[in-house]
Amino acid sequence: MQKSKHTKIKKAQPKKTPKAPKKTQNATTNKIANTNQSTQKAYKLLSESLSISHSKAKSLIDRGLVSADGKKLTLARVPLPKGVRFSIRQVQEVRIIHKDEDIMCVDKPAFMDSYEVERECQDKQGKEWKLLHRLDKETSGCLLLVKENSDFAKKALDEFVKNRVYKLYNALVSGIINDEQEISLPLLIHKGKSAKTIAISQSAAQKAKNAKSATTHIAPRFIQGKKTLLDVRILTGRTHQIRAHLQAIGHPLIGDTLYGGLNASRLMLHASEIRIFEYVFTSKLPSEFDFRS
Repeated sequence: MQKSKHTKIKKAQPKKTPKAPKKTQNATTNKIANTNQSTQKAYKLLSESLSISHSKAKSLIDRGLVSADGKKLTLARVPLPKGVRFSIRQVQEVRIIHKDEDIMCVDKPAFMDSYEVERECQDKQGKEWKLLHRLDKETSGCLLLVKENSDFAKKALDEFVKNRVYKLYNALVSGIINDEQEISLPLLIHKGKSAKTIAISQSAAQKAKNAKSATTHIAPRFIQGKKTLLDVRILTGRTHQIRAHLQAIGHPLIGDTLYGGLNASRLMLHASEIRIFEYVFTSKLPSEFDFRS
């Protein structure tokens, strides 16, 4: 019906003024249509490319597993040109380091949420297994699970609450660190567009609400060029503690762009050892951390 109306107006041409805006509107619509035709939301393009569902495509992007033309994707809804090339990072399987009647230690792969690890363990080992603690999604290494509501689980949780669990990490950072040092800076959750933990001074902590004490011990393990591989022990267990403390001393984790680190294939943090009661669990350092060759 609109086309026939346009035709009548064009034939009569009683006024040139209304004709011009109609042409302008059509041109704008065409540009938007052309843009829509040449670009599409990342998760939709990935879905088409891999013949997977939209939800699966979103999950892959949210987990940090997808790169587009060599650049890591962080937003599932970002518009991308059609013809973009995707690459998918393969996630290693969850490996059981130890399991007995009371406790299970698994080797968590990077890019896998701790609760996703829990679900996989429940599917394969039994629904009673629950996380005792968590690791960041991009952090790999030792992760503990215990049987829900067991006496052992209650005692083990108390060890974490009282900071009596020995936790050793390996961290690859920017810059040269020659000496051991202890970082004792309170931590505060900064709420904003991109919520994160920030390290603050002791004087600032006295004025701030909800500031938490935190202590991190670091020691250089290997230095090459302008990178240092560290042994890191945390005496407290605050959210993003290692990441915030390393940023505070000017040596952010490589791959930790949220805390000012250089871009890399992953967050270069690995939970290499954990001790609780008489148990000692270790996880081998992933190959990505070997920067000496």
